[in-house]
Amino acid sequence: MARVRLLGPARDAAGTGSADVAGATVGAVVDEAIARYGPELAAVVAHSALWLNGAPAGRGTPVTDTDEIAVLPPVSGG
Repeated sequence: MARVRLLGPARDAAGTGSADVAGATVGAVVDEAIARYGPELAAVVAHSALWLNGAPAGRGTPVTDTDEIAVLPPVSGG
C-alpha cells in the first residue's frame, strides 16, 4: 500500500494527515482514499496537485508499496 499524505484542507476533510491506501496508480490510490474519507475530500482533491515521492505526478503514474503520494491543496495568502 502506498502512503497518502493529506495536507491542509485535505487533512481537515479526511480527519487524518496520512493513510496507507492500496492502488496501482496515483489516481487509483487517491480514488480509494476518497471512497474511504468521503465527498469532502473529493472536493479538496478536485483543486489539488498530486505529488509522488516529492515530484508532480499524474493520475496514471504507477505506484508501489514504498511510494508516498501527497495531496497538495492550493495555497493562498499574501
